[in-house]
Amino acid sequence: MRFLKPLLLLPLCWLGAVHAGTAIVIGGALKSDNDAVWERIVEEAGGPGARIAVFATAAANPERSAGLIVATLNRHGANAEAIPVAPRLKDVDLQAKLNDPALIAKVAGSRAVFFSGGAQEYIVDTLQPGGQPTAMLKAIWQVFDGGGVVAGTSAGAAIMSRMMFRDAQDNLQIMKGQWRERQEYDRGLGFVGPELFVDQHFLKRGRIGRMLPAMRSLGFKMGLGVEENTAAVVKGSQVEIVGARGALLVDLSEATSDPKVPAFNLRGAVVSYLDRGDRHDLQTGVTTPAPHKLREAKIDPTSSDYKPYLRHDQYFLDILADSAIVTAMAQLLDSPFPEVRGLAYRAKPRPGDLAPDLGFEFRLHKGPGLVGWFSGALGGEDYTVLKVRLDVTPVRMATPLFTPLPAH
Repeated sequence: MRFLKPLLLLPLCWLGAVHAGTAIVIGGALKSDNDAVWERIVEEAGGPGARIAVFATAAANPERSAGLIVATLNRHGANAEAIPVAPRLKDVDLQAKLNDPALIAKVAGSRAVFFSGGAQEYIVDTLQPGGQPTAMLKAIWQVFDGGGVVAGTSAGAAIMSRMMFRDAQDNLQIMKGQWRERQEYDRGLGFVGPELFVDQHFLKRGRIGRMLPAMRSLGFKMGLGVEENTAAVVKGSQVEIVGARGALLVDLSEATSDPKVPAFNLRGAVVSYLDRGDRHDLQTGVTTPAPHKLREAKIDPTSSDYKPYLRHDQYFLDILADSAIVTAMAQLLDSPFPEVRGLAYRAKPRPGDLAPDLGFEFRLHKGPGLVGWFSGALGGEDYTVLKVRLDVTPVRMATPLFTPLPAH
């Protein structure tokens, strides 16, 4: 089996263009009491009274979703209004609303646009059918190019890069080679620029498993996986993490794969965990930790005064479990061991599994530039971890994985 051949992508009409706007990529499950994120959206849109157009295009219940978002934004000082452009709105002529000059003008006159969660294919199929921008999408780009904001949560985050996951819920199936245009992947809208690939619900759902092969196939060198109830504020090359958790930055600039191995494999990836309050410059590669982190001593495994806190070795039996990849990164940084390993596999095969006995071993190891910070100032055990080396090797799993010991 050959995995995910690189694609030759046709340029989009905005590819390579410089945009003045701010993209706010929210990892999904955004809580209404997450003041840091909601207030940042309003602030970036111009502050109190900012006009924000809300699109619940992706939602299963657009009226309800839009109503909740509008109410929350307005509670934080915005002047938000729902735009009734959604396939699942009852008794609404979608095409008439999509092409309504008054609605288009209202969107163009806003300072921000907010996309709800749901199914991201509804967003691209509605606003960019066949890869061609509608007048409504052009109005949204007018807001963005005028220095405004485009924010989105969950599905609304997925559409932020020029290519996106369309419907790719099974991380392991993607790693094993299930990769079809307009099924697992599709064109996105590209608000974060042509070079950055984004994903959401990232740590909670172990989506490092699908991001790595997708980036290799689609030709992306940089990826950003944003956790739930958390936002990445992207302005030009600057990224700032706001909210409850953090985001994983994936750099494949120097990564290689062995074409002789008949399954997805990777060597030389570099991954960093950016915690809330951290900033990163995509152009220079420089990360600035949050102020409360900088008040703590830097953790540098190469320094003479390095005193690792974690003393026990650990093997992760499910590296795609909730937050396991970041826990493994912290383990590597703050322990004396040169590497940490973990498995991605399925103990019980599912119908349609491409290769029931195929698994993947993740090897995280120390290398040049590995540093980090730890702080408990915000009530948790919060790490920032920079430049962990990552290799992924396909492995053959036993089926069944184990058998009971016989009675004597």
